[in-house]
Amino acid sequence: MLNGLQNKVAIITGAGQGIGAAISRRLAQEGAKVVLVDINADCLKDIAHELDTETLTISADISKKNHVLNMVEQTKNTFGRVDILVNNAGIIRDGFLSRLSEDDWDKVMDVNLKGPFLCCQAVFDTMKAQNSGKIVNIVSRSWLGNIGQANYSASKGGLVSLTRTLALELARFQINVNAVAPGLIETPMTKNMPEEALARLLRMQPTGKMGSVDDIAAAVAFLSSGDGAFINGQILHVDGGKSCGLLSL
Repeated sequence: MLNGLQNKVAIITGAGQGIGAAISRRLAQEGAKVVLVDINADCLKDIAHELDTETLTISADISKKNHVLNMVEQTKNTFGRVDILVNNAGIIRDGFLSRLSEDDWDKVMDVNLKGPFLCCQAVFDTMKAQNSGKIVNIVSRSWLGNIGQANYSASKGGLVSLTRTLALELARFQINVNAVAPGLIETPMTKNMPEEALARLLRMQPTGKMGSVDDIAAAVAFLSSGDGAFINGQILHVDGGKSCGLLSL
């Protein structure tokens, strides 16, 4: 068991499936009370039913400020505090520059960058009053740049910069802000990729295999725990070494 997660209250956005669901399970296993947030309310019921801990499910669009404020208010009304925020919700609308629409740019920025900003801003007063808090932003190895993902890479690069800036701003309130950057992870999305595209990605992967959602959840749990108390403003790449440099195809 990790140190200091018992009875902590954790908000996880995008908790309905994949990495978000795995993070929720891991934090619950470590003894945290979890607030499951997703725009799709139906997918939260099954996750909540699995968890052997106190849970709260909230349907919210994190790109809308009133939804985010309501999310935090519901959490405080139910549990009285907010100890951990995991900004995991994100979307992809890929396309080369010449074909990338303004709408796809705006949607990705709204969810992937504006959303985490609103969530961080909404929990700040509570964490400040507690003189403690952990914020973990899920970015992506793609923040380093990726063909066909100008909007997604830019949004995740912006989230890296937001992470580092908030780490400096909030440290005096004993609030840690870090990020986890997943690489190629086995999720429903990667399982549905064309076989040729997946094979190409695996050839570029130093390990020759994908990581699991549990690999990401373990990193988030560590950064959320007391064991990561002196880690602040860091970007932890969980990608099997891919961020060290691209391999030839």
